Amino acid sequence: MSTTTSAAQALLWQAVADADENAAIAVLYDAMDEGLDEETLLLDVIAPVQEKVGTEWAAGRITVAQEHAATAINERAMAALAHRHPTRPSQPARRGRITVACIDGEWHAFPARLVSETLRLRGWHVDHLGAQTPTPHLIAHLHRTGSDAALLSCSLPTHLPAAHAAITACQAIGVPVMAGGRAFGPDGRYARALGADHWAPDARTAATALEAGLDRPTPAAIRQTIDDLPHLDDQEYTLVIQNRAQLVKQTLADLEERFPAMRTYSTAQRDRTTEDLAHIIGFLATALYVDDARLFTTFIAWTAGILSARNVPVTSLRLGLDVLVGHLRDFPRALTFLTAATDALHTTSDHTGPGITA
Repeated sequence: MSTTTSAAQALLWQAVADADENAAIAVLYDAMDEGLDEETLLLDVIAPVQEKVGTEWAAGRITVAQEHAATAINERAMAALAHRHPTRPSQPARRGRITVACIDGEWHAFPARLVSETLRLRGWHVDHLGAQTPTPHLIAHLHRTGSDAALLSCSLPTHLPAAHAAITACQAIGVPVMAGGRAFGPDGRYARALGADHWAPDARTAATALEAGLDRPTPAAIRQTIDDLPHLDDQEYTLVIQNRAQLVKQTLADLEERFPAMRTYSTAQRDRTTEDLAHIIGFLATALYVDDARLFTTFIAWTAGILSARNVPVTSLRLGLDVLVGHLRDFPRALTFLTAATDALHTTSDHTGPGITA
């Protein structure tokens, strides 16, 4: 990475940290005037700064409001960069037409926007559908436009079942699917498990793969979930996800019995605890869906880091997992995953500092 790129990163970070949109855009324009091209600014300046925004939030050094403001400024700066030359004649698409969309329920649209802008710079006609695209509307769009491929973005693993449905629906009408985003695992393991045609860890890799060409799948009837994931035959995922609300309620009640201090919680504290339990059970269910304990243990380790950064003892998380074990004794895979997560927490001190990032 060049010194100029490093300097631009530092200046952009300062601008977004100060919530100064005009300064952020000026940093990018100045860097462009000094010779940095648009793709470099997108992927080597804006993207790392946005990554830092998430890291700083996880470490408790910025608030949720500051994180939202910084993200909004980065989004506006990206748009300003794309439209800096409004009088420049538009270039005809040279390569084809691509649809980029976030999985239904997925609100983290920033990574998908980076990919869309990168592909546009490389000559593709890109239909960017944005956050939370319902699968039926995605399929209708693909039918109408005849897209050469669908690029599906997913950041939160709990949306992997929805991603699976979207992947199979696209392929059923003959449109190849490239999956991207952290939900699919650091090596794309869940993209492969869910039957995606390709996985890309970043925008440049996605662009290179598209330039090489993706084979169109033969249109066929939508395959059943169990065809890709035969372990779901044990019904553990289905039962856990269907009974999620009741599990949260029961676990909360048991925690109050074992940790009487919870009875004095404020409404806000109780709501946050309920929300945390729902997330834990949601990630456990998703781990059952893909049959991978690592998905759950990674989330639990990340949660422990978040709690430590906010001075909440990790013992509270261990207690919650222990209570869940009592409610899921008839679920062998779930018990295995809960045990693995608990074992991982035994190596985590209550004073472990921040550093685990989403």
